[in-house]
Parts: sequence; structure tokens; C-alpha cells
Amino acid sequence: MIRVRTNLGRVITIRLNAGDVGRIRFALSPVWEAMTSVRALSNNTAQSVHGPWLQKVRPTIAGDDLTLLRALIPPYGYIPDFMTPAPPRRSTSFESGLAAIAATPHEIVTDELGRLHHDTPHPLLPELIANPAKALELITSALETYWRRAIEPEWRRMRSLLQEDLAFRLDELASGGIERLFRNLHPSISYRGDRVEIDRPYTCDGEPMAGQGLLLVPCVFTWPAGLAVTGAPHVPTITYPPRGLGRLWEDRQDTTDSPLADLVGRTRAAIVSHLDLPMSTTHLAHQLGVSAPTLSVHLSILRNAGVVSSHRDGRTVLYHRTPLGHQLLAAATPLATSA
Repeated sequence: MIRVRTNLGRVITIRLNAGDVGRIRFALSPVWEAMTSVRALSNNTAQSVHGPWLQKVRPTIAGDDLTLLRALIPPYGYIPDFMTPAPPRRSTSFESGLAAIAATPHEIVTDELGRLHHDTPHPLLPELIANPAKALELITSALETYWRRAIEPEWRRMRSLLQEDLAFRLDELASGGIERLFRNLHPSISYRGDRVEIDRPYTCDGEPMAGQGLLLVPCVFTWPAGLAVTGAPHVPTITYPPRGLGRLWEDRQDTTDSPLADLVGRTRAAIVSHLDLPMSTTHLAHQLGVSAPTLSVHLSILRNAGVVSSHRDGRTVLYHRTPLGHQLLAAATPLATSA
């Protein structure tokens, strides 16, 4: 069984037994990203990491009515748990997450919106509490519109980063066990043998149902601290910022017609450009749109030349750019820019 308690509003503790440890799983969620990005719009701390996205999306949604979403997702504090449903699989669509929200039992909607109104009062909330069916209709409609305009255009970029994080975490778990996984997950998350502790300045009510394990969700817009879902009947969930988040919104150098491409070829130049973080052959091939066997040939040539290197982490071979690769890419940048 997992038990949840708070320690003076400072530490959330999720207690684990042997069965729960065996049911730890990872997933990514487009709905989580949409929900938490609304908070980023009104949170000044998001500017340092998500500044390019904010500058791009704010003019796009300037005429949109976000009153409902802002009422449901305040800048700080509690967000109704039913609005962040647990993904049933490692990778799910936005539409499936939206359907899960729409299927929320009305008593849960009433209860969680009531808690939200208690913590962060808003004039829209009493009407939603009184009519949960209408509330779900309005919420899903507003969220879908927002997703199409603010998040979907950037989802491919975000998903690539999230998938790379999932691959890395699964390798961590396979090669070093649960201790290694949590040691490198996030500074605010600690594994203590029979429990996971999360440093967060809010309280949690209720107790999760037994036997649900623990869900870990990398989430771009929960930076810097992540979120925790612990209230019954929801699956206990911890979100955390993915690796490489600081480079998410950087415009990747186009090496197609660069001097580097002239030297090593377009595909190999693209490989060098993409290896900001260690990647497996499968994930890199997906990003570049080439077959894995073709990519392996190019990687072998680059590795023999000392431009990329590889190491085995668990069952996966990860490739990364070497110092020589960094130098080649950096040297090509000013030449490509001035051409």
C-alpha cells in the first residue's frame, strides 16, 4: 500500500511496499503539458526557461478567452487532480487524455473543484461546482481550443525531448535499480527505501487506493519543481522536468547547406547537430527520418573519426558528441551564418 502524509506542509511522503516498487512506471502526457503550460503563462519564473515559447505563443492567444482555464489552474497551489489524468500507456494522445477528463465521475469533479475554490476562490467556480456535467463540457472545450493554438504546434519538439528522457530513465532503472533512478531524477525527490519524499510547500489530502504503484511523468512545463498527485482515487503521480529542458526552445542550427555538411555530408552533419544529449540509434533515426541501419553506418564513420562517441547504458547504446564534434559544429556556425 502507498500512504501519503505531509510534514508541516514541507515534505510529501509516498510510502511504498514491495508490490508498489514493482509497479513504478513512466509515461508522458500531452494533457499534462497543456494544463501546466497555462500556469507558465502567468508565472514569472517560467520566463528564464520558456521565454522563447512565451514570446511566440502570447501574440497567438492574445484574443482568446482563458478566464476559465486560469480559474482552474492558478499560478500557484492546487490544481484539480481530475484535470491531470494518469496516462494508461507510456505514450498517449491528447485526445485520449481529454476523453479521460470528460469521463470523470461527477462527484469527483464537485469535490475537487470545491477544494480548489476553498484554496483559491474564483467567481466562476461555484457555478461549475453546482453543475459538474456542464463543467466537464466547458473544461474540455476550453482545453482543446488552447491545445490546438498554444501547444500542438510545438508538440513534436516537446515529445522528442520527453521521449529521450523516458529512454534515459528506463535505462537508469534497468542498469542501476530504483536507487539510481531516484538519485538522478530531481533534487526535490528522494528515495528512502520504503518511501519517496518530495519537497513541496503544499499539503495533500486523502490516501491513494492500495496497489496502484507509482507513475512518473516528465513534464516540460512543471519546471522547476514538478507536481505530485496523491489524492484518492487517482494513481499516485510525480512529475519532474526532463533532461535537456534548458535547450528545448533553442533554434537548432540548420546544417543542411553548412560547411560542415560540405565536409561530412548532410546526414552526418545533422547527426552531429542533433547530439546535444546522448541518444540511442532508434530515437536519433526517428528524429532524422532515416532508417536505423543507414544511421548505424553514418554513426560508425563518425565514431571512427572521433566526432561522436558511444557508451552502453543497460541494454541501450547511447551516442553523444565528442569535444571534436563540438569544435566542428561551433566552427561551422559563423561560416554558415555569414554565407
